[in-house]
Amino acid sequence: MGIFSRSKKKYATISVDRSVKTKPKQEKISGLWVKCPSCNEILYKSDIENNLKKCTNCDHYFVMSSKERIDLLIDQGTFVEYDKDMISVDPLGFPGYAERYVQTQEKVGMKDGVLSGTGTMNGIAVSIAVMEFNFLGGSMGSVVGEKITRAIERGIDENLPVIVVSTSGGARMHEGILSLMQMAKTSAALERLRGKGLPFISIPVNPTTGGVTASFAMLGDVNISEPDALIGFAGPRVIEQTIKQKLPEGFQKSEFLLKYGMLDVVAKREELKDTVARILGNLL
Repeated sequence: MGIFSRSKKKYATISVDRSVKTKPKQEKISGLWVKCPSCNEILYKSDIENNLKKCTNCDHYFVMSSKERIDLLIDQGTFVEYDKDMISVDPLGFPGYAERYVQTQEKVGMKDGVLSGTGTMNGIAVSIAVMEFNFLGGSMGSVVGEKITRAIERGIDENLPVIVVSTSGGARMHEGILSLMQMAKTSAALERLRGKGLPFISIPVNPTTGGVTASFAMLGDVNISEPDALIGFAGPRVIEQTIKQKLPEGFQKSEFLLKYGMLDVVAKREELKDTVARILGNLL
């Protein structure tokens, strides 16, 4: 057979192990009731909200909005929001993106997928950015990258420590290479912050995946997460199919990452603010 002969087999195939769960359980929230995806208990929505978005039966952690995160971490009445009206201009003209973008803005009540500003944490002044998973799956587009970069630069200009709470499905495919560029931009800004001797606390929470994990989410001087949070680059199913091996129990969960050095602290939600403030007090 000549070296330029065409192979009869035109396509590669990947076998799928149907025993591997491909979709996580969804949190079903409707009206007054919440069904816990962990214990299947039916609970009052108000009880969950009054319990720091945790199941009152099994302590499952529900996803918090960016505003709820700010209320959790920042002293009451001290948060000042910046870059509130920054929006994407749909740089690629991606089909359907403009319409979905506007619909998401109306549904979530935000212009894009991150809330940023300054405030105090147990009296310590900080620059903070919190990603919003309900905004297109927390995907990192040009606006998300720019607002996080500005939050870091605000820390540099005002001599403040920087905190970023990450939750994301990865890069926003609707913006192509411009989305991927945010990985380099945010990382470069963090290097400037480090050069000034200011601390960066990264708080990746459930879920944090893709390009966000591969850039600023894992570049903290201290990386902190919550219990049972999914943190990784590619999903477990994709990894198993690629390496043809069964992954260890708890792979990509926060406790697993803590054990193997990818995280420094796993803190309960009710202890997260005090834990971060105590670390900042030791670093400043």
